[in-house]
Amino acid sequence: MMGIHRTTQYALDVVHSELKDKCCKWEILSCERHLDDLARQGTEDFPYVFDESRADRIFKWFSLCRHVRGVFQGQPIELQPWQVFDQGCLYGWVHKDTGIRRFRKAYHKRARGNVKSTEVSGKCLYHMAADAIYPPGTPEQASYEMSPEVECAAVDRGQAKRVWQDACNMANASPDILKRMIVKKTIVQHKSRGGFMRPLSKDTKNKDGGAPCYYEIDEYHAHPTSEMYDIGYSGFGKRSQSLLDIITTAGTDAENKPCKKEEDYAKKVLDRTVYDESFFIMIREIDDADDPHDKNCWVKANPILRYPNDYSKGLLDQINAEYDTAYQSGDPSKIREFLIKRMDRWQSDSENKYMSGCMDKWKALAIPTKDFLDLVRGRECFVGLDLAKSIDLTADGFVFPLGDGRYAVDAHGFMPKERATQHEHSDRVPYRTWAQQGFCTLTEGEVTDYNFIKTHIYDLEYDESWKIKEFDYDPYNATHFTQELENEGYQRVEIRQGFLTLSEPTKKFRELILQGRIVHDGNPLLTWALSNAIEIQDSNGNIKLSKKHKDDSQRIDPLAAIINAMVRAIAVGGVDLEAHILSGEFSF
Repeated sequence: MMGIHRTTQYALDVVHSELKDKCCKWEILSCERHLDDLARQGTEDFPYVFDESRADRIFKWFSLCRHVRGVFQGQPIELQPWQVFDQGCLYGWVHKDTGIRRFRKAYHKRARGNVKSTEVSGKCLYHMAADAIYPPGTPEQASYEMSPEVECAAVDRGQAKRVWQDACNMANASPDILKRMIVKKTIVQHKSRGGFMRPLSKDTKNKDGGAPCYYEIDEYHAHPTSEMYDIGYSGFGKRSQSLLDIITTAGTDAENKPCKKEEDYAKKVLDRTVYDESFFIMIREIDDADDPHDKNCWVKANPILRYPNDYSKGLLDQINAEYDTAYQSGDPSKIREFLIKRMDRWQSDSENKYMSGCMDKWKALAIPTKDFLDLVRGRECFVGLDLAKSIDLTADGFVFPLGDGRYAVDAHGFMPKERATQHEHSDRVPYRTWAQQGFCTLTEGEVTDYNFIKTHIYDLEYDESWKIKEFDYDPYNATHFTQELENEGYQRVEIRQGFLTLSEPTKKFRELILQGRIVHDGNPLLTWALSNAIEIQDSNGNIKLSKKHKDDSQRIDPLAAIINAMVRAIAVGGVDLEAHILSGEFSF
């Protein structure tokens, strides 16, 4: 009787034994997925089977590869149990009739130092020399791709070349592999089947038009756009079983990076919110509830630490040293770096982001839209206006003093309908979806008619009984518009856009968030704006908000509108805030 395959044994150990305590939620779900798929393999609804011979094939290949650096340099690679699971799943699941590999895309995330480079190098060489297709259980019928193409994609030329060079070095150090390959300074080919392996970055000329067998994206967290991902995926369909393989740690700017969006989708696949049978996922990080000061949880992001050897001992010593440096210094940037690279947790901020360390708190203060409308119905509000160029996003913001030290806030965006598609591409956010959900309005034509803003506010006054106390506006582009409002009987207050006026209410708004004294309805447009805002300071420590640069597509208009309203909403007795600051009578 045959025993349980090593891939499946690891999954059982994670789901049903003490190893479970060493794994994060997402690794456990990935193992559960494998076990559930075994129970339904080969059915009409799930035409895939786990072919042990295909999994063993990749294991055998790695045993032919040799380490090229570190304490094991020159020795054959021996996959650890967690690597056996990852590679066994990725390469072992095939179509029950054709033997074509099930997974066309993979997302591997783990902390720095957990042999990502070694693993990638071995897989690059495998796809150049040994990847095959055959009906399950019939390795004697194996067929190979002619002219294999392997591409090592990275954010810049230097990083791409390093990944490529690592694979070349491994080929040269591994006699059983080198006899199959031609490895020269600028050329890597299979001796009989030709093809090529090359580094690829945004700087590479003639990077389109390929037909990759294996397309590896290195450290996807560092990519500001999905350009390199899109280039690889556009070449699929020309090969029987192309594989796009994303290898990364966590990163910063979580709200805007394509890698984080890919990870969010991957987690939906693992928790069965969506189904994608062609996507293999392994995410290793500390869990949300874990305390990074608890060193027992470090193994969740660092699977190397689960199996003691000379390398894992050195890695643990290094992580301990970085932990001591980060937390003893109290330097937020060092703590952030430790959490990202060693605990593998995304950070929603960069060092000068306005909401650095506060985005999770902001999101926790959201209530359902219906409850929000019930809360503010019939209440007095200050309306802030930030009227951008009429071809871009513009916004109004609403601040409701709730009388108990709390404030309810909301915002609404406006954008020309004919420019929405263009802005979705440049800003990389779903304006049209947000419009359908009621968080912004797409106005007719190529420019925004500010009358749509009036209509929106009038509707809120009538339908929700909001009581407009005044309009608080940035004078840029708004003087004529607010004059019309004043002629209709509304009060308007110009909000100067200097540090002196904006610093205290900008600081106060963040303080209110941290104190749990802000209420909002989870508006994704407003949340996006908060995540984009950069804090700039003058020589006296006063702050105001900005985009990274004036032409940046990461917009902050909804937040700017709210800050304009906050200037007045938090004024003492409705007295002008700037006058109090100037007189020294007002402070927070």
